[in-house]
Amino acid sequence: MMAGKKVLFLVLIGLILPAFFTAAEEEENFAVELTSENFDEAIAKNNHFVKFFAPWCGHCKRLHPLWEQLAEMMNVKDEPQVIIAKVDCTQHQELCAKHEITGYPTLRFFKLGETESVKFKGTRDMPAITEFINEQLNSENEIAHGEEDNKKKTEGGEVPAADTKGKLVELTEDNFAKHISSGNHFVKFYAPWCSHCQRLAPTWEQLAKTVQNIQDVSIAKIDCTVYRPICQDFEVKGYPTLLWIEDGKKIEKYPGARGHDELHAYVKKMLGSDAGQDAAASTEKPSDEKDKLQVLQLSGDDFAETVADGVTFVKFYAPWCGHCQKLSPVWDQLAEKMHSVANPIKIAKVDCTASENKKLCIEQEVEGYPTLFAYKNGVRQSEYDDSRSLSELVAYITKFVGHDEL
Repeated sequence: MMAGKKVLFLVLIGLILPAFFTAAEEEENFAVELTSENFDEAIAKNNHFVKFFAPWCGHCKRLHPLWEQLAEMMNVKDEPQVIIAKVDCTQHQELCAKHEITGYPTLRFFKLGETESVKFKGTRDMPAITEFINEQLNSENEIAHGEEDNKKKTEGGEVPAADTKGKLVELTEDNFAKHISSGNHFVKFYAPWCSHCQRLAPTWEQLAKTVQNIQDVSIAKIDCTVYRPICQDFEVKGYPTLLWIEDGKKIEKYPGARGHDELHAYVKKMLGSDAGQDAAASTEKPSDEKDKLQVLQLSGDDFAETVADGVTFVKFYAPWCGHCQKLSPVWDQLAEKMHSVANPIKIAKVDCTASENKKLCIEQEVEGYPTLFAYKNGVRQSEYDDSRSLSELVAYITKFVGHDEL
């Protein structure tokens, strides 16, 4: 009888576990699911970046939210340049064997019209993955843009020059350096396949029209899939990146909301307009309020020293990440609250898109944004993956120093 119960228990487990993993995978469903039946037909119609995975694989489960975030960005309805997809190798073993999948997850890029796929071998973070996609798409985009440029030259057309201030300027390797060499410039670094860039495009056009009578600033854009070296020089890691440039030098990355009013207010603020100072309140907190918040901006140089003593709660983020932007005001509130206790808890953040922080984020096993880790006397705790409400964050972090409530 006991043996029969044991067999029944194992059978139930066998039925429950696949259902559990399937439910976990279907929490977000932006990535296109490919099967043995539709795989060849799909990749014959478009570029595909495919995750071959097994539901039980721990690395696959950690990659899942980043992969779905990537799919949400790129799987646009109108003419996507690459489709983010996935194949469950426990369900389609022959298909995975055909593509030489020997470990999970394996990420392969299938370029339209080519028989061989390219395996992704980098770190599984958003900057590395998007850079890889750029590399795969870059050759075909260069051909397309080259043909367009040749057509312009043949027809006597010219690339917009620096005297088009106040209008949206399309920058290239031919006019970029000269254009930004003097004056103020608000530049959008983008990729055509990026859905956030596509949503911003009409607003950016509108902004250019709004400031067309202001001679002190130009609104411009540059395609990073074509002019990659320029974007690398300006340390662009995600799209869109909006940079304020003065006399050829990057002043800062725009940190606020991407609505027309917020962008316009930012332009006026950067130009020193008093009206802009008031209007920009929604995107930039007064300096005295910033000081009160006490959020520590850490880098690879001071990270180890900062977390070595006491308790530090660190947010690893990317400025372009929507979830990070939503968390930002809550993180500020948390910092202010922790600064008011008798034994302050340090609240910090690390920008993983900054070149000097990339190694740090890899070492700390950051695979998606935002990632929240608490450190006690230099020892990293398990990743915080609960609710990101202020009350829950306070309850979590205060347990390390014995505060019952604040």
